Amino acid sequence: MFESLERLAPDAIIRLIGEYQQDPRDTKVDLGIGVYRNDQGETPVLDVVKQAERRLVESQSTKSYIGSAGPADFNEAMRDLTFAGSVAKERVVMLQTPGGSGSLSVAAGVVLRARSGATLWASSPTWANHVPLLGGAGLSMKTFEYYDGDSHSLRLEAMLDSLSKIPRGDLVLLHACCHNPTGIDPSEEEWRAIAEVVVERELLPLVDIAYQGFGTDLDTDAFIVRHLAERVPEMIVCNSCSKNFGLYRDRVGALLIVTQDGATREVVQSQANNYVRTIYSMPPDHGAAVVAMILNDNAMRADWHIELGQMRDRLRDMRALLHDALGVTVPERDFSHIVRAWGMFSFLGVSEEQVERLKRDHGVYMVSSSRINIAGITAGNVNHIAESVAAVL
Repeated sequence: MFESLERLAPDAIIRLIGEYQQDPRDTKVDLGIGVYRNDQGETPVLDVVKQAERRLVESQSTKSYIGSAGPADFNEAMRDLTFAGSVAKERVVMLQTPGGSGSLSVAAGVVLRARSGATLWASSPTWANHVPLLGGAGLSMKTFEYYDGDSHSLRLEAMLDSLSKIPRGDLVLLHACCHNPTGIDPSEEEWRAIAEVVVERELLPLVDIAYQGFGTDLDTDAFIVRHLAERVPEMIVCNSCSKNFGLYRDRVGALLIVTQDGATREVVQSQANNYVRTIYSMPPDHGAAVVAMILNDNAMRADWHIELGQMRDRLRDMRALLHDALGVTVPERDFSHIVRAWGMFSFLGVSEEQVERLKRDHGVYMVSSSRINIAGITAGNVNHIAESVAAVL
């Protein structure tokens, strides 16, 4: 049966984790894996999550199945967090999914049922896993212009021109905020210009919103989702609760599909439920129950806002800390893009060969593109990072 299979190379991030773990140096720094870390280099469980989990354990009376779409209280809370009333409720298909990756996968499956051979256009670059998740599901993947690697900025005019040439009816993948891997987001004015082209070309937006609350705030970070929801007849939104609730291993996500009307919603909901039934049948409950409890309890929600703000502020502080440290060790080089970017990620802006030297000679780990996780920076390691960058430059 399995004789014809060939061994595959491990995922780049997984391989990097293994190399980091095997490195004996006390000064090693992990800027690779995309998880939030605090000042101690730990990925903590939020206090409000612990509070909700205690309450859940005490109150939950059954572990029975919850249905392919997941619990209504979670789905409705995620719909309201995402859209905030910008679209009529009866137009929105709602499903709880196993993380944001599960949301993307189910979205692809439903799209392909509606249109075999559909084409999706993603930014160049985009999150590395978009291609295997969406392209691997069967969508034809193409790219539109987005990022200028020399100036570390958005190529708005090139992006608009690129979008304007996409065939009508194709899908366009947009990062709502905290673009992964660049950290460079359009401004509100730029988003409006992008939306104009999407509407004019009758493109179907698929918006990945994995970092809501990690950029500016919960509402600003969802601007393009809500702006498009008011203007397009159909759209898809893929949510993740991994970052903003710290529920990485609990795999909590949501898929929201806006349809033209309530009748179409019923059809799409039935197809989505059926597709889920064919792959994982029912989504996991624990993490989603925690999120629903937090979002539907005013006091707990307020506590979550505080902890989310603390994570966001730390990311901003670490951007400034690294920028200032590099200003001392490499004063001739412009690293201002680090403080102009948002969320957890930025390109450092060094070559693959220099990334390899950072890892080999200095124990500073990042993916080959030089994408760094800002949360991996601390007051204790920032000088080592800056000195190491100066050494390889």
